[in-house]
Order: sequence, then structure tokens, then C-alpha cells
Amino acid sequence: MTDTTVLELVSPSALLKSEPVEMVVVPGTDGNFGVLPKHSPMISTIRPGVIDIYAGGKVSERIFVAGGVAEVNPERCTILAEEAVPVSDIKADEAQARLEAAEADLKAATTAHDKANAERAFDVARALIAALSN
Repeated sequence: MTDTTVLELVSPSALLKSEPVEMVVVPGTDGNFGVLPKHSPMISTIRPGVIDIYAGGKVSERIFVAGGVAEVNPERCTILAEEAVPVSDIKADEAQARLEAAEADLKAATTAHDKANAERAFDVARALIAALSN
């Protein structure tokens, strides 16, 4: 029996990670879910939040994702992320500026489409800031 599963993290621009891990915890739209070796097949949308990657029984790496889709099977967890950045690379001042810009866009939105896009950007920016405090 294998004690790892393969995590593949893909952004629109590149394959960011493809490696065996003990466990990965993903921020699913309906709540966080953990993926272990031999996990049952599933597909889930991902909300803005942090992916926790485990090694040695503890979190070894944290990566912020702005959303996307996860496909899980017994051998691997593939995450197609809209945006992904290691939490250690997030700068608080840039995250705050992103939140302020999203708030301004939300206030200025006049159409339903613009408002929906601004709300999405605001949710991502809030999650980005939350990632720094966890």
C-alpha cells in the first residue's frame, strides 16, 4: 500500500507542482476536504483559500488559490487553479491594496456583470488577507 498521493497544481500559465504528498487539504466550495492516498474519485470546485500540503504529519507548505477545480482519484489530486501563490510570497501591503481596489470597483459597479466581477475580486482579496493571518 502506498503512503503518498501525487499532487498536481496547475495555473493558467504553468504546472506549479507535481510531487508525492502525504495529504493535501483543499478549500472546496462546500468546505475544506482532505485528500489521502486511495481517495475515492471526486470533482469539486474550489473557493478562494489556502491549500495545505502535509509531510511528516504536519503542514509543510501552504499555497493560496483564488479558486478553480480539483479532480481527485485514488492515485492523485489535480488542482486547476485560477491563480496560485505560496502564502510565504504574499506581501501584506499588496494584499491590502488589492482589497482596496476591489472595494472601489464594487462601489463603482453599475451593471450586474460589473458588480458580480467586483464581488468576486473582493472575495479573493479578502481570502488573500485571511491567508496571512492563519
